[in-house]
Amino acid sequence: MSANVVNLFLEQSRKLMLSESWPRMRSAVDGLSEEQLWWRPNEASNSIGNLLLHLNGNVRQWIVNSFNRQDDRRNRAEEFAEKAGGPAHELLATLGATLDEAEQVFLRLTEADLLAPIDIQGYHTTGLAAVYHVVEHFGMHYGQIVYITKALEGKDLGFYKELNQTGRAS
Repeated sequence: MSANVVNLFLEQSRKLMLSESWPRMRSAVDGLSEEQLWWRPNEASNSIGNLLLHLNGNVRQWIVNSFNRQDDRRNRAEEFAEKAGGPAHELLATLGATLDEAEQVFLRLTEADLLAPIDIQGYHTTGLAAVYHVVEHFGMHYGQIVYITKALEGKDLGFYKELNQTGRAS
C-alpha cells in the first residue's frame, strides 16, 4: 500500500463517520424527548438510545481500545438491554467524546498499523479491516437512527436539501 492510499483511506473514513454521519446523527437525535429516545417498536428491535450506546461501545472497543492497546471492558449485551438510560444530550456527549478519541487514533495510524494483525471481540483481523468495520457499522446504525427519528417526528431532516432543486450539489 502506498502512503497516499493509506492517507486517503483514513481521510475518507474520518470524513464519512465524523464529518458527515456524526453531525447529522446528532442533529436528528438532539431534539428528541427521553420517551422518543428509548421507544422501541417491539421487543426484538432497538431504540435510538440503545443504538447510541452500541455505537459508543463499538467505536471504543474496535478503534480506541484496540489501537491504543487498552483493556477491553465492553459489555455489549448491556447496550441492548438498557430501557431508559438517560437523555439524548448525555448519550450524545458520551459518544462524542469517544469519537474525539477515535479521531486521534485515525490521525496517527500508519500503513503498519493497518496491516498488522489485531484481535478484537474474539475475531482475528487486521487494523484496516477494523477501521472498515467501524465506519460501515457506524453508517448502518446512523441510517437506522435517522429512519426512526423520521418515523417519530414525521418530517424531513433536511440533510440533502441542496439536492432538492436539481438533484445535484451546487
